[in-house]
Amino acid sequence: MARRAVTIIARIAFLFCGLISLLTAVPYAVLRGIDLPFQSEWIIFVIVLMLVGVPSVTFAVLPRSWIAKARGKDRNRDRNDDRLFSVPLKVLGGLAAIFYLVAVVAYSAPGRWGLDPQLMLSLCPMYFVKMTFDPSPLMIFWLLAPMNAAAYGALGVILGYAWLAFGKRR
Repeated sequence: MARRAVTIIARIAFLFCGLISLLTAVPYAVLRGIDLPFQSEWIIFVIVLMLVGVPSVTFAVLPRSWIAKARGKDRNRDRNDDRLFSVPLKVLGGLAAIFYLVAVVAYSAPGRWGLDPQLMLSLCPMYFVKMTFDPSPLMIFWLLAPMNAAAYGALGVILGYAWLAFGKRR
């Protein structure tokens, strides 16, 4: 029963993080840097967010047996492995927590700190909101930072499955 709960929670989290990552890419694709104080290669951000979001959504909807089959030769043993969803979920949670805090600090930073826009856009995909207007603390804590955490959570899904696929097997 516990394994089923972890699987359901993991699939919902993978889907949510992947969709948020894809949703975060939309403003970059639509705006293409128009009327923003800093010009950049906006297509890079769109591609990276898509490359992170699509696999996360894919892992959310793939059958467990297909994921296990991709892992190795012993499909039945791998299919019943508790780590199949728990490891990526733990990596997702860890990266989401770290980058939630990074986003809160970045969005709350005063303008006189002179943060590099390219670096901040890489660390916080929704940083262009801060570049165009000053978001309220409520917007930072309840919208922008969670969206940042979800985008990096989707990256955590990919890293978690990479760890399972290429890491040392028990």
